[in-house]
Amino acid sequence: QVQLVESGGGLVQAGGSLRLSCAASGSIFSINIMGWYRQAPGKQRELVAVITSGNSTNYADSVKGRFTISRDNAKNTVYLQMNRLKPEDTAVYYCNAEGRRQDNTRFNAWGQGTQVTVSS
Repeated sequence: QVQLVESGGGLVQAGGSLRLSCAASGSIFSINIMGWYRQAPGKQRELVAVITSGNSTNYADSVKGRFTISRDNAKNTVYLQMNRLKPEDTAVYYCNAEGRRQDNTRFNAWGQGTQVTVSS
């Protein structure tokens, strides 16, 4: 089993910052892609940012220039630094990881989600 545990969500005023963290644990051999997704009430889950093991990144247009994704491969941890937050960033943020277990089988795991609320 592979588990993802997120932390760092909360309530912040518009223009403020938050940093999310997500640590992966379990029978992990390697993690290829780690990413953050979010789901606002009444909306579908959407990609926020992803990062590969080689540190290539991709961002949703709505967060480019404000959010930064990074990872620490030694700790199997991914981070999302969120600056200049807007009320429309309010959502539950989910961590995702894709990789291989120690037995060479693939995994695609999700965290439990962390609430981010931006007040105007």
